[in-house]
Amino acid sequence: MEKVRLIQLPKIPDPRGNLSFIQNGQNIPFEIARVYWIYDVPGGEIRHGHAFHSSQELIVALSGSFDVIIDDGNERKTYHLNRSYTGLLVPPMTWRSIENFSTNSVAMVLASTPYNPDDYILDPDEFRVNLNNK
Repeated sequence: MEKVRLIQLPKIPDPRGNLSFIQNGQNIPFEIARVYWIYDVPGGEIRHGHAFHSSQELIVALSGSFDVIIDDGNERKTYHLNRSYTGLLVPPMTWRSIENFSTNSVAMVLASTPYNPDDYILDPDEFRVNLNNK
């Protein structure tokens, strides 16, 4: 799990409302090629059980909270995200799923690559085979 880590983003406090930001290539260790967000997740649903061959991601809870379950093939760990100034860096070849979404939560994901369906590993057994072949 040494490559998976929480990244503290800048937080500018202000009585009118706080501000946080991400600058391409400065706050995170990759250039941003894609941004997407997950929202309106029904209670009890689990999202995105998969890994990537080459893409890495930063997952941020813009609103509400959720758990990101990480499996690197050796260890399984749960990260609870609930602050918009903290992101979870998920490197390539790391299985992840997102669950326990609170009401009105929004997960923003910054990715290092454009969408490519061939980069996805959707089967946990295939993921383990890929890990063993590296």
